[in-house]
Amino acid sequence: MVQKLILVTGGAGFIGSHLCARLAAEGHQVISLDNYFTGSRENHVPGVEYREGHTKDIERHIPETPDLIYHLGEYSRVEQSILEPDRVRDLNTLGTLGVIDFWRKRQCKLVYAGSSTKFGDEGAARYATPYAKTKADNSETIVRIGNEEHLSYAITYFYNVYGPRERSGVYGTVIEHFKRMYVSGTPCAVVSPGTQERNFTHVFDVVDGLIKVGEEGQGDEYGLGNKEAYSILEIAHLFGFDDDDIVMFPPRQGNRLKSRIDTSKTERLGWEATRSIAKYIREYTSLNARGARRDKRIVVFSVTLHPIAGPAEEAMVEVARMIPDVAFDVITARFARNTAPAALPSNITLYRVGIGYSIDKFLLIFLGPLVGLSLLVKRRYLFVWSLMAGYAALAALLFKLFSRMPVLITLADQNLEDLSFFRRALLSLFLARADQVYGTHHEQEKQVKNLSEGALSRNSLGEGDAFANALRYAYADVVRGQKAV
Repeated sequence: MVQKLILVTGGAGFIGSHLCARLAAEGHQVISLDNYFTGSRENHVPGVEYREGHTKDIERHIPETPDLIYHLGEYSRVEQSILEPDRVRDLNTLGTLGVIDFWRKRQCKLVYAGSSTKFGDEGAARYATPYAKTKADNSETIVRIGNEEHLSYAITYFYNVYGPRERSGVYGTVIEHFKRMYVSGTPCAVVSPGTQERNFTHVFDVVDGLIKVGEEGQGDEYGLGNKEAYSILEIAHLFGFDDDDIVMFPPRQGNRLKSRIDTSKTERLGWEATRSIAKYIREYTSLNARGARRDKRIVVFSVTLHPIAGPAEEAMVEVARMIPDVAFDVITARFARNTAPAALPSNITLYRVGIGYSIDKFLLIFLGPLVGLSLLVKRRYLFVWSLMAGYAALAALLFKLFSRMPVLITLADQNLEDLSFFRRALLSLFLARADQVYGTHHEQEKQVKNLSEGALSRNSLGEGDAFANALRYAYADVVRGQKAV
């Protein structure tokens, strides 16, 4: 075998690290270029040279002329991209333009990791999210330039890759979310209708395909997927989740129902997917015990809920109606001396604090955590949810201090511009102390980033992490729906 100088962008990521390991084991000189947005230094493998940097600056980081480039270093979360179009443009458009210019100058071979999302729902999924659109545009740009300038290239398409080193959290993969819910004992969050099908493909099969395509492939349409499709509900059942374990969340923007798969061109190179997701899950569950079942219960801190309610509170109530199996214990300020019975779903329980005047929002900060601790004696919550970043958030963070429970802060109609210095400093403190902070639309996310000096809290919510992901997506969709009316 001829030894080559091979560049892997995203080489410290999930798929990239496995590819680097294989290439180095085969004796190639391997350079990884990664900005560590989702990559990890824990994924480094011996024999690979790691360089940190953005792909749009590839000329500065890679003075060498590689024989082959594997371009895997892009933003790769479908639904999350709706909230982060600027980041998607930076990584997937500007970053890949930098790689394309580098490829044209170096006249080497480029293998691009395209996205199978452009084939979903008869092609309609291509336009559903910034991620899907940028990936499809990049694939077509590489095909056009490669054909016009007679450059060597190949476009591959991945299908729901799983295996060792999968990510969890905000940018996590489907199977890793299920694994975390399984071992933590949390309910299994499934996005409706649950019948959406995916072609789950082991990372080792994907790497086998990438090696083949890198050696022999030329042109577009190299599908790297397992042709056996499973619905999301079937995956849940393979993990052993029964109907009592599963919570159905409302449909989500960008969540395609089906994806066309064509691996014929890759199979002509002698490749096929050989590893089964069903066997993988059976092996995982045989080695890992199911965690003790946790309550389908969330403690919520809200400045108000009834009789006064704004868009944030109304959205929370609507989400509760959508998932009636989940209980919400809402700790809120009283504000009024006499309150009529609330027209709330039966899965919401109110715990009011205060004396019935506007001062109650200040009392919530101190009395709210005490109520939460009294509830914690007899209940085991998935996580703490604060509606908005204000008095309720401060109460939630004080509760976290004593309970050590992770805090999710979501925003709705909160305007974060033109704030006084004091309020900006206070909000910045809230955002830094929370475990996850989410706006409900792109502009609000930008405001939050400005307040937090560019770094949003996107940490794990521990045992409730995967479930919280589904919840905040549902909440954001409801808030955006309110604005559209």
